[in-house]
Amino acid sequence: MHCRKSLGANEAIEALPIGRRIAFDARQGRLWVVCRSCERWNLTPFDERWEAIEQSERAFRDTRVRVSTENIGLARLADGTELVCIGAPQRPEFAAWRYGDQFGRRRVKAIATGVGITAAAGLIVSGAVASGVGLVALTPFLHMLNVVGFVSAVGMAQKPIDHPDGGRFMPIGNPRIIPSDRAAGWAIDIGYAAHYHGPDPTVRNGGYWSMARNQEGKNELGRVQLHGADAVPLLRRLMPLINRGGARRTVINDGVSLIAQAGGPERFGQWAVGMRREWAAKSTFGDTGDLSAIPAAARLAFEMAINEDAERQALAGELASLERAWAEAEGIAVIADALLVPDTITAQLDRLKQP
Repeated sequence: MHCRKSLGANEAIEALPIGRRIAFDARQGRLWVVCRSCERWNLTPFDERWEAIEQSERAFRDTRVRVSTENIGLARLADGTELVCIGAPQRPEFAAWRYGDQFGRRRVKAIATGVGITAAAGLIVSGAVASGVGLVALTPFLHMLNVVGFVSAVGMAQKPIDHPDGGRFMPIGNPRIIPSDRAAGWAIDIGYAAHYHGPDPTVRNGGYWSMARNQEGKNELGRVQLHGADAVPLLRRLMPLINRGGARRTVINDGVSLIAQAGGPERFGQWAVGMRREWAAKSTFGDTGDLSAIPAAARLAFEMAINEDAERQALAGELASLERAWAEAEGIAVIADALLVPDTITAQLDRLKQP
């Protein structure tokens, strides 16, 4: 799981020369490279992890300049590489380290962008008034600026997503959380403008894009429902856009508290479905279940929950692959051991095992 920004390089950790900020949890065997552009924590591949964790631990212990709490420490190495050592923190403390910079940077960027747009609009209005142009005449122009800003942000998410019935689809509009009759208990409902059909969704040859159509054959927006884990790839793309305004540390802590109320990241989606009516009663805009209209702390909690639950599933997948590898090795060992035992002894053992 990774972002697509440049992560930089370091000369301090030989087993992991990628990244200028590296976070590690030796107890759980986790290693992340933190993107200094978006502050996203990118989980490293399993086979590259253990030696890099050991080297990071040694480098952290040998570094004098460090900032630390009881469970989390930050050290800056001689080449400027930063190491974040994770101990056994409580969820609020871990969230403050992991998401505080990320949401805080978005908030600063959003404020700066808002100030810049306001200043530019003010100059345009002032110049227009000085030139004798009425404010009413400027309304379409200011509306166009607002639309362009919205489209440019949403356009970042307009990339194909795997369709549950095969092929891929182009999402459009705001995602809505809805109840599901499947095991997950929740799903995401979203519109789409086109669906790609083909034997291999990653290859364009042999497939085709088709517009969603109604019964009369006219183009219209289709709807698709992604249940539980199937919705995570879409949410990992859309939630940073929905939360692009960032948040203060207090709102982040409120989001962490909501995850605790839900019983953990893996249960947050199902818990959020049960909160739709309560959130809708407090909302002054948006549709019921629209993720852009739920409370700010809940939006942040959703982004945190899908990231942490995705990592949990990735680690579970690694353990499952290790279990399969162990079973195969055990089977081979049984066969190898049997090759050294004479058939007469094997037959005698089989007779002794019989009741």
